Amino acid sequence: MTSSAFARPFPVQFKGNRFAAWLLKRMGWTLRFHGLPTLQGVIAVYPHTSNWDFVVLVIAKWSIGIHVKFWAKATLFDIPVFGPWLRWLGGLAVDRISPKGTVVQTVAEFDKARAHGQYMWLALAPEGTRKLIPGWRSGFYRTACQAKVPLGLVRFDWARKEILIEEFIELSGDEAQDFARIARVYEGVRGFKSGNAAPIRLLDSHIPRDETIVK
Repeated sequence: MTSSAFARPFPVQFKGNRFAAWLLKRMGWTLRFHGLPTLQGVIAVYPHTSNWDFVVLVIAKWSIGIHVKFWAKATLFDIPVFGPWLRWLGGLAVDRISPKGTVVQTVAEFDKARAHGQYMWLALAPEGTRKLIPGWRSGFYRTACQAKVPLGLVRFDWARKEILIEEFIELSGDEAQDFARIARVYEGVRGFKSGNAAPIRLLDSHIPRDETIVK
């Protein structure tokens, strides 16, 4: 595993919930988190292969007290009770038909937060689905690059029952270089349904196929 590009101790800290931390431990999970390096950024959680991921990650979120926004299918917000709860958690409605519009809108939100010295972190599963697909959707990468914010890489490992939120990198915009670094961080990680973890490459990648980093 690589070391974070940002020096510790990280300045943005949170106060977690003791009951959630106890519950996560009782479920057999280990979580390592040392805070965030900046007020704004994007977090990529990998792999995402099961509905159980959301359950575990919500408990982990409460246990460390971190506040994040996340993209979710717009139709989910129409579900009674669940929709408002999802929005309360930090959900941002996304129309998948227009991913570029979503990125532009989110980058504008980051720019606004930066101008006012406000906190904003967006957490995403780059695969965007629990099913096996041939690569990662580009929204997280385009957003972090265009907003010029750090990318946090969360190892969500069901084999070891570990959630590691320790690696933060600055993207260069060079896909081959950036994804080589990302792949090193996620080396050996396994999802709940390991066969559903997508190869670590962009679906619309400009990297030549023989240079693409895979899981």
